[in-house]
Amino acid sequence: MDVKDFYYELPPELIAQDPLKDRSSSRLMVLGRADGSIEHHVFREIIDYLYPGDCLVINNTKVIPARLFGTKEGTQAGIELLLLKRLDGDRWETLVKPGKKAKIGTKIQFGEGILTGEIVDIVEEGNRIIQFSYTGIFEEILDQLGEMPLPPYITHRLEDKQRYQTVYAKQEGSAAAPTAGLHFTPHLLEQIRKKGVEIAEVTLHVGLGTFRPVKVEQISDHHMHSEFYSLEQTQAEKINQAKAGGHRIIAVGTTSTRTLESVADADGYVKAASGWTQIFIYPGYHFRCIDGLITNFHLPESTLIMLVSALAGREHVLEAYAQAVQERYRFFSFGDAMYIG
Repeated sequence: MDVKDFYYELPPELIAQDPLKDRSSSRLMVLGRADGSIEHHVFREIIDYLYPGDCLVINNTKVIPARLFGTKEGTQAGIELLLLKRLDGDRWETLVKPGKKAKIGTKIQFGEGILTGEIVDIVEEGNRIIQFSYTGIFEEILDQLGEMPLPPYITHRLEDKQRYQTVYAKQEGSAAAPTAGLHFTPHLLEQIRKKGVEIAEVTLHVGLGTFRPVKVEQISDHHMHSEFYSLEQTQAEKINQAKAGGHRIIAVGTTSTRTLESVADADGYVKAASGWTQIFIYPGYHFRCIDGLITNFHLPESTLIMLVSALAGREHVLEAYAQAVQERYRFFSFGDAMYIG
């Protein structure tokens, strides 16, 4: 399949620049997986599509304030750093701007020396490996110095950092939010539990590769970025119990989907595991674990719209997106939601 098969026209004004005041007031498009039927709702009505015994799987990753602004030792030239992933201890893979100033051996100071970093290696795509030095707790220093790494299509300043976190975020490590989860409130989750729906947690730390455009013509030639995932035994048991009872597994977001499909066996059962996944899901893929998906509206020609198309069918998805544009839905990270079931 060609990448251009996943293109659609999106008026720029439909890209949501700010989160809604009430998370669960987003609109919800319900897309029938089998027949392509389309209904329009409000997100809090998602509860009507979840049944007792179902298992809702959420990604509990937490976005770290991964954008740092520092100065190069010696010249005081400004350098911007984006933390991509922790390799071990205090070594991180990063994106550095401007790259030409960031040679191996370069030392960078942040917050008047509270944090220092040295570039120790240059890896594929020009990413830099940085060894950090500091006194205290790294996460606390990051909270003090770092900014939220909002996607490039969001140009407004985020007033409240917490609005780019899910209400259940707890495992720090993401460079971007698992945005399908942004629509849930504690009250809505409580209502879902009271209905008899099991809620299981996975962790997948979202990398910036999520926003990387697909640069090849044939999607089968695309090289997927790797992301760290973890599924604990207690959570795996919840998922398997629902599956064994003939109930549905509903993934919240493409990140939860990729985690579950990475660890599922041929029968759709999962086992506790952690590691790195590069799973790339596009039409033709046979889903082993999930039965439904709650997701946002994704960028044209992105790996995310390809994943959604694998579940609901490319033509159904493109028709749904055309309707969303017509109905003035809000798109991308702070935008509206879609449920495929």
